[in-house]
Amino acid sequence: MSQSKFKAILFDWAGTTVDYGSLAPTKVFVEIFAQRGIEITVEEARGPMGRAKHEHIAMVAALPRVSALWEQRYGHAATEADVMAMYHDFLPLQKKVLSEGSSVIPGICDAIAELRKRGMKIGSTTGYTRELMNVVVPIAASQGYAPDVVVCSDEVSQGRPAPWMNVLAAERLGVYQLSSIMIVDDTPVGIEAGKNAGMTAVAVSLTGNALGLSESDVNSLSPAELERRLNEIEAQFISAGTDYVIRSVADLPRLLTRISAAT
Repeated sequence: MSQSKFKAILFDWAGTTVDYGSLAPTKVFVEIFAQRGIEITVEEARGPMGRAKHEHIAMVAALPRVSALWEQRYGHAATEADVMAMYHDFLPLQKKVLSEGSSVIPGICDAIAELRKRGMKIGSTTGYTRELMNVVVPIAASQGYAPDVVVCSDEVSQGRPAPWMNVLAAERLGVYQLSSIMIVDDTPVGIEAGKNAGMTAVAVSLTGNALGLSESDVNSLSPAELERRLNEIEAQFISAGTDYVIRSVADLPRLLTRISAAT
């Protein structure tokens, strides 16, 4: 097998390595709108996933259906002050939910160990703030997942799809050229951010936001239905510009072996 060209792997956090189905943030987005009498759907809550949380809230509030409900209730569209108020409510509620929903996805620790054995450095980027990550990083570490660096959305001037979290992670890892870094993400905006950084992008179809189901809900689907949904998700990620699609990070060592063999 030829030597891998990749020196580092940058993983998104929720849905990619931790929180199967990316369920924790979705619950909170639904709740903070419900507290204001606005019922949003899970699909609406998931739409901007991967972005910084303040921007995520603003994008949900600007959706035509949600904006119309807000105007009907309050007489005007949601303002920046409204978005900031929801964001301030979001942080403590997300802290509570995160502490209860930070299980490492099955197979991740073994895959990371294999990547490190191959000489790769491991980083993570996230739309969560450092305050939120201070809650979940120790929980993940206690389960065996501890990236070399973690870069948060409030540590850069602009979150995804800007490349800055990926670039800062590369700097902290001491790895360049950027083309020698692979990003692994479960959202189209995360894939876009990786490509904007000049990195190879790998999308995760099964465990993350795209499918949006817990492991038990996945297991309740018929094999044919699961395959149909994953095929649709794979097509969407390819349209978004990803280089590769895997079902779980547990599949990443096999993908890297195939890439190395082909080069």
